[in-house]
Amino acid sequence: MAGNQPERNEVHDKPSPQTDELAREGIEEKPPARKPFYKRLVFWMPVCFLILVGCCVIYWLYARGYEETDDAFVDGEIVQVSAKVSGLIQSVEVQDNQDVAAGTVLVRIDPRDLQALLDRAKAALEAAQAKREVARTHVELIRANTEAALTQAQAGVEQARAAIQSSRSRLASSRADAAAAEAEATRREADLKRYKSLDPRATSQQQLDAAQAEADASSANLIAARMRAAAAEDAVTEAQAMEVQAQGTLAVAKTGPQQITVAMAQEKNAQADVDEARAVVEAAKLNLSYMTIVAPVAGRVTRRTARPGQYLQTGQIVLALVEPEVWVTANFKETQLTHMSAGQDVEIAVDSYPGRTFHGRIDSIQAGSGARFSLLPPENATGNYVKVVQRVPVKIALDPDVTRGWLLAPGMSVIPRVRVGGDKQRPGPIIPSAAHPTSAPSLEPTASSN
Repeated sequence: MAGNQPERNEVHDKPSPQTDELAREGIEEKPPARKPFYKRLVFWMPVCFLILVGCCVIYWLYARGYEETDDAFVDGEIVQVSAKVSGLIQSVEVQDNQDVAAGTVLVRIDPRDLQALLDRAKAALEAAQAKREVARTHVELIRANTEAALTQAQAGVEQARAAIQSSRSRLASSRADAAAAEAEATRREADLKRYKSLDPRATSQQQLDAAQAEADASSANLIAARMRAAAAEDAVTEAQAMEVQAQGTLAVAKTGPQQITVAMAQEKNAQADVDEARAVVEAAKLNLSYMTIVAPVAGRVTRRTARPGQYLQTGQIVLALVEPEVWVTANFKETQLTHMSAGQDVEIAVDSYPGRTFHGRIDSIQAGSGARFSLLPPENATGNYVKVVQRVPVKIALDPDVTRGWLLAPGMSVIPRVRVGGDKQRPGPIIPSAAHPTSAPSLEPTASSN
């Protein structure tokens, strides 16, 4: 029995004053009751520690495959609609925050001023066309007159040359007749002198008178022949003058091609005036069409400043159109881009819709940090340099099936979570060179040329 009794602790075996008092009063002391092991603090402290470590490990395994940032917002195309011509607003056909399709009439401007300009341009076009027809007719007329004048001048030259030949023939004949008449007159004068030198008794008075008459007739014939020869010479001179005149007329007629060229140049000038007037008409029509401002793209009307009765200046913005297609621009830290590439899935939380998760994918990564494309990019080569982690914009395309029916406007804050995968040892994507887009740099060592 004694061997089966457990050894008692010396501290517990020593009676305490309270025990002695209870013993004197005849009350038996009961040992204190011990707590169950699952209620002891010593048991829960390691359990809680193990649970905390497990949660941390699970979260680490989950979070190491994602990258997220709160520096992100919804982005989209905003088209500023402006007036191309100045004028008074006649009516505004849309309201604020109204969805419109491409080609919808937005604003109408009073067209009367430009209509008057168009009418004046049309009148100028008709006048230019009339001048062109006159110039074209003038060309045809000069061409016809030139051909006729050239033919007539050539005939005149030939006729003048024939007249010269005929006059020269008559001149030669007249000179021959004059020579013959001169010989005959000389002979008659000789006969008369011979008759006069004879004894009056040897010749009769009748013979002397006949010789005198013949001598006088020969002298008259000589004078007439000489006059005919002089007239023939004058005719030759006149014929030569006519030939010179005909040659001049022919020279003028030969300038017909130059006159035709000048007339054709005038026609081309008139045609240029017609083209210019037609261009003015087309410009007036185009400006008149600008009096009706239509939506260049489909979108929602925002920032409408146009009001009926307002006078618009050229280039003045009347409203803005926000296109329905939007995306997310997320500014990730450069250290978060190690394993990020196009095509990776993204979970997007929008501040306007708590508890709602949208889905998308990475479309592209900007080739440069946001600071590099700012108005005043940093110049690290001057002053003291402090390294700052840069942010690079990443374009995230939203799934249209998921975003349909939800208002996602440019500028709304979002938090994207990119699933980059759990294998952090995998290198990032290799971007092909622009010079060789189909080839990627090789990481294998090349053999030596030796």
